[in-house]
Amino acid sequence: MLKWFASAAFALALGSAAMAEDLKMAVTTSFHNSGLAEVLLPEIKKDTGIDLQLLVVGTGQALRLGEAGDVDAILVHAKAAEEKFVAAGHGTHRTEIMYNDFVIIGPKADPASISGAGSAAAALQMIEGAEAPFVSRGDDSGTHKKELSLWKGAGVTPEGAWYKAVGAGMGSALNTASGMNAYILSDRASWLNFGNKGDLALLYAGDPVLFNQYAYIPVNPEKHAHVKSDLAMQLEAWLVSDRAKELIDGYRLSAEQLFTYNAKSE
Repeated sequence: MLKWFASAAFALALGSAAMAEDLKMAVTTSFHNSGLAEVLLPEIKKDTGIDLQLLVVGTGQALRLGEAGDVDAILVHAKAAEEKFVAAGHGTHRTEIMYNDFVIIGPKADPASISGAGSAAAALQMIEGAEAPFVSRGDDSGTHKKELSLWKGAGVTPEGAWYKAVGAGMGSALNTASGMNAYILSDRASWLNFGNKGDLALLYAGDPVLFNQYAYIPVNPEKHAHVKSDLAMQLEAWLVSDRAKELIDGYRLSAEQLFTYNAKSE
């Protein structure tokens, strides 16, 4: 009898392993740099059997990968671009999962005096007025899209020797800002998880315009029959579950919560 139970347990384990499937998801560099993926992926695999493979790119590139059918789903943070993606039929729908906020990082000495700014627009105007070095990601990411919208809202066209677009992910851009002792827009989670802060500090936050929503979009199987839409929906069910809420809200660095769960489907 014991031998039968052992054989049955082994067969069950083999069956579970066989059922495990890969799912490709394009995610933003800011999400990856936050460290949250390292918490979520093992739990997703344990609970669903899905082996989630991440392609870490900017939001613009993530949307292009989804449009080409090179991934099964995307997790990004640029609402207008996401809505356009879904409206064009590239994604089946958009589900908001969590949010944090953008912050303006800069030299502790704060040569543009933005720490006392009354708004994000005022902070950017002060940086431009002082011609203080500013690093832009310049990579069509969600963070870059937000930065450009903030400059536009401030009535500023950023150009000149003080403004450096690096065409890189969040971690690389922060490294450049640290090396230059420059200002930069970052999501809060990436900043908190960044190890090479040097002489930089978080100088401005709190303006509602800096709200940073992340959303999940399955790629449309009607456009790309090969995408794993069933698995993408299983993953979404997990992402909107109480278990996901517990892990996302519970993820902290230096006792600070990095993301707030607010799952909502459109």
